[in-house]
Formats: sequence, C-alpha cells, structure tokens
Amino acid sequence: MAPFDGGEPSAAADGGSSAIMEHIATRPTSRASNQLISRVPYLPGLDGMRAVAVLAVMVYHAHLWLSAGFLGVEVFFVISGYLITLLLIAEHEREHRVHLGQFWLRRFRRLLPALYVALVMVSLYCLLFFRDALGKLRGDVLAAATYSTNWYQIWSGQSYTGEFDFVPLRHLWSLAVEEQFYLFWPLVMLVILRRGRARLPRVGMWLLGISIAITIGTAIFFHPGATFSCADVVQGREQLGPPCTVEFLGRAIEKNNFLYLGTISRMSGILLGAGFAMLWRPLAIVRGPLRHKSRQLDLLGLAGLALFGLLAWKYELFSAFTSSWYGPIFRGGFFLTGLATLAIIAAVTHPGSILGKVLGNPVLNWVGTRSYGLYLFHWPIYQFIRNEAGIQLSVPQLLAAWAATGIIAEASYRFVETPIRKGHLSAWWHRRRAMGYAQRRRVMLGATCSCVLLGVLGVSLALAPVKCTNNNECAFEAGKKAMVATTTTAPVGATNPGGVVTTIAGIPESTVLGETTTTTVPATTTTLPKVKYPIYAIGDSVMLGAAPTLQSAGIVVDAAVSRQATTGADIIEGVVAQELLGDYVVVHLGTNGPMSSATLERLMAATASAKVVVVLTDKAARGWTEGNNALIRALPGNHPNVVVVDWQAEAGAHPEFITGDGIHLKNDAARKFYTNLVLGALGFPQIP
Repeated sequence: MAPFDGGEPSAAADGGSSAIMEHIATRPTSRASNQLISRVPYLPGLDGMRAVAVLAVMVYHAHLWLSAGFLGVEVFFVISGYLITLLLIAEHEREHRVHLGQFWLRRFRRLLPALYVALVMVSLYCLLFFRDALGKLRGDVLAAATYSTNWYQIWSGQSYTGEFDFVPLRHLWSLAVEEQFYLFWPLVMLVILRRGRARLPRVGMWLLGISIAITIGTAIFFHPGATFSCADVVQGREQLGPPCTVEFLGRAIEKNNFLYLGTISRMSGILLGAGFAMLWRPLAIVRGPLRHKSRQLDLLGLAGLALFGLLAWKYELFSAFTSSWYGPIFRGGFFLTGLATLAIIAAVTHPGSILGKVLGNPVLNWVGTRSYGLYLFHWPIYQFIRNEAGIQLSVPQLLAAWAATGIIAEASYRFVETPIRKGHLSAWWHRRRAMGYAQRRRVMLGATCSCVLLGVLGVSLALAPVKCTNNNECAFEAGKKAMVATTTTAPVGATNPGGVVTTIAGIPESTVLGETTTTTVPATTTTLPKVKYPIYAIGDSVMLGAAPTLQSAGIVVDAAVSRQATTGADIIEGVVAQELLGDYVVVHLGTNGPMSSATLERLMAATASAKVVVVLTDKAARGWTEGNNALIRALPGNHPNVVVVDWQAEAGAHPEFITGDGIHLKNDAARKFYTNLVLGALGFPQIP
C-alpha cells in the first residue's frame, strides 16, 4: 500500500518497497485524513536531541572531557535531512506542489539574520579590541556571508585541527554544508515527488545506499598517516609515502581536511536523515502496527543515545599524541553516529514515547530551541577568551563563556530570530506610515547609525592588512624574516674572520635557508671564496620561534614549521656538500614526528667534522617524544663531539616560558633563555 496518500498507485505499482510501509502506516481513507497525516507536528524530543548535540559540540570545542563531541554536528545533519525532507513531502501532499521560493525564503529568514548579527559582532569586537585580526577575518566573513565557509577553508588550506590560529568563524563550515543542502535538495525532491509519492520508500532505500556508498568512499579516500607526512607536500616539497593530498583549484589540499569539511563527503548523514523521512512519518505511525510499540522504540532510542554517548566519549578527530587523524571516524564513525541518531528519531517521534518526553523537558527544550544561536555564538566567545583554537578552557572560563553565550543566544532568539521568522519585522515595516513623527525620527536615527556601523566595519575589513594574531604565529613570522637576512654577526670567539657570515650567491634555497625563503638570489659573475657558517642551527618550529635572538647572537638558523628530522638531515647534508658547515652545529628536531636511529646517524655523520654539536631534546605531549629523547640522550656515548641540552627538563622547569600548547616559546624572555642555553652548551658567552 502507498504509505501516506490515498490517491497514489497501489503497492503493486511500487513493488516490494511499499510493503515496508505496511509495518509503519496504513493508507489514509480520505483527503481530510490525508491532510492530517501530512502535517508535521511539533516534536519536543527533537529539540532535546538538538540540545544534547549542541552541548556535546560546546564541550568539545572547549577541549574538555568529550574528545569526539564534534559528532554532535553529525546529529544536526541527520535531523536537518529528516525534517526538511518531511516538510517538503508534507507540503507536496497538501498543495500538490512545492513552493520553492517560499521554502528558500523561510530558510533564509530562519538562518541569515542571526548569522549576520554574529558576523557583525565578531567584526566589531576585532575592530575595537583585536585590530590585527581584521585582515585575516576578511575572507572568513565573506565566505560566511555567502555560506561557502567550508569550501573557502579547504581552498585556503585552513586545517580544522589547526591549534595556533585565531579563527572566530571556523565553526561556520557546518552551516555552509547545511545551507548548500537547502539550496539543492528541494530541486531534487521536486523531481522525486513528480514521479509519485508511492515511490518514496524505494527512494528512501536508495538514499540509504548512497549514504553507505559515501561512507565507503570516505574510508577509501582517507589517508591514515600522520599529518607531518603531508606537511612537506602542502608546503611544496616531494611526497613521501602514500598520496595524502588532493588537487583542488590548483592547490594541494590535505585529503583528510577535505573529507571532514567537504559537502559531498559530509552529505552521508544528511541523506541518511532524508531517506528515513521517506520511510518514517510521525503521524503515520499511529495508523500502523507500530502505534503500540512505543516501549520497544524507547529501548531502541536509548540504545542510540548510548551509542552516541560512547562514540563522543571514546572517539576523537585528531590525536595530538600521534599527530594523525583518527581513522575510525572516517571509516564508519560518522555513519554509526547517523544510525544512532535515526534510532533516537524513531523513538522520540512516536506519540507515546517516554524518551521523547524526557528529552523534551523544559531545560533541554530551552537549549534545543536556542541551539542555533548557541552554536553560532559559543565559538567566537571561546576564541575571544583564549586567542588560540588549541588552548583548553579552564572550568571557570568555560562557565563564563557559557553564561555569555546563553545570554546572547537568548537575546538573538527573542529579538532577532523569532520576530523575523514570524514576520513581525515585515509587519512593523508596513505599519511605519502610521508612526508618529518622533517615532519615525528614532527609527531613521537607528537605521542611519546601523548603516554607518556597517560601512565602518566593511571599510575596516577591506583595508586591514594581514597580520599575525598570537604569540606562536608572530614568533614564526619574525623567525622567517630573520632567516631571510643575508648577513649575520658571529659571537665573540667564533672562528670566522671578520665576524660576519655571508650567504653565498647561487646556493639553492633548500640548502641555505630551507623552505623558509621564497626567493632565489641570482648567481653573480664574481666568484666569492666560500665562508663557512661558524655556527649553524637546524630545527623546527620551536627553534623558528627563537630565530631572531639566535641570529642576533651570530647563529645561522634554518628552521621551519612542521619540519621532520629526515628533512633536516637532507638539508644539513646539502650544507656539507657545499662545504659551508663550520665548527659548531645546533640540532633541534623531533617535535613533529618520530626520529629513527638511522636518521640521527645521518645527522651525526654529516656533522662529524664539527668541534661541537649541540642536540636539544624535545618537549611535546606526543607519542614519539620519549623515544626521540632516549635516542638523543644516548648520542654522546658514541659521538664525543655531541653535547645534549635537555630542553624537555629546562622548559618543564620554566612553564612561564611556554605557550598554552606546551611546546613553543612564549615571549622574548623565553627566546633569550633558549638562546643562552644553546650558547652555553657551545661554550660561548651568553647574551645579557
């Protein structure tokens, strides 16, 4: 039998798919009952689900307790696919058509006003308190305003797991995915519905199949290696190991970031919800055998809720310990979350569901109905508090952030979202002619001030230069600029005549300055005598942060973000081949990945002629740190010219010198401390 409509072809015309619905609903007997069954009732249990989902996301973004709270976004995707499809089917059954313009207008009225308020608030905050962020914010605001944030982040190389960035609009990628779905899905549904609503169960099964296909494709496309294996490729160096990037608009994009943010790969949950809407209609349930199965459905819903909680607790997106994306998430984790969500939907949409009543309690109902505003505003507030995305909020900071988020979300719900959604604003506009003169003046004054504010914000965003926005970022930029310098003064006592190191023209940048230099100095016709670097330092982002101070002390620095020990060995072997290596060498590698004994032996062989080789241990909460440090501490036993500086112990004794990530140098005092440790190990006077 056809599931929801009396005027469609019989079950025989639909094959076996309609038989599925025999266990859910019987055929309505009149147009009146059909209109009743088409109505989508208010379902407080779904608001409770939204509440659970948004709270999971908010806890996850604070880096507290729930390592996979981001799965709450997948719950939102499934609910959106379910409800939007349900609404489109219901409208078609009532009106025998879908009013596309009205549908899109309702979506825009529901979503755009609060979003634009959030964009104005974030821009205004940066204009008043954080002007250095305006330049980078410009692209994010434009992308958010056009619901293309996810593609902009993919194209610009913004990793969702980036820890050192001030990114107050990063979370809007998921809203972009949903809005893109809202734009194209009604067109797809229009084609489906014109072929007859009796075919919907079959289409629902096809959508389930497509969701499974997307899940399988995501699992195949997923790159299981650590992110440092991709860092070299993204920065333009040769790929080592399996392909970890994909070409996107002329850029090398990390596959896993593409999978997490991409509309197609994240469509699995949305299509799962859409397909379920074609099989499971809330008011149709009371017409079929399932009307007396509320307790069994409650058990199913509880199982789904427990599964979601388990996944959110045990899974993770990115492991800092191994510096890699978590494979199970991309190999079925999202799909499992979708199935858990469907189980909860099946329960809470039943009229007799106890779980629906529990999830629909006043507290969760309040959170659920404000979930859009809570999602919009919580992340910018977190960023205003901590500045860097990877820093964990303390419990007092979290409570303060939640209080502020709740107040702003409530104000948005009452004074922006609800009035516009219900048409109060347009009604007020039509009544403006009946206003008194004084009231019209106040309205004009408010409108003028708003226009001026928007103009100031727009000009400020358009003209703002791109600057660094936190300690790590600024330190990295300063380090790169310092390494571009062509001369360096050597410390007193160095064996360099004249105390100056000259960069030799014509030497490849990968040998002299690594990947930190973007220009190549052209070779001259004058042959200069080769002047060896009296002190040569090779390192990663920790050393890069200290580069200006090291350079001022006469040390030639070659350091880069995400550098691996193997890359460092390649570079230093190139320096040796150019006969530029002097008597003193500093090595600080291993923060970003494991170092093998073979790689360390390459470094030792390349520096065997040096009088002193200072090697620093690593300080990072990573799975390979202790193994690296054990190998480093054992070096002096076989290499008499090696002096080990236990940076792990020194930095641990001075937490005031380390940024919130527990790895990088925090300020000038930290850079001076680092430099003096190196100089002392080399046997040179320390800087005052």
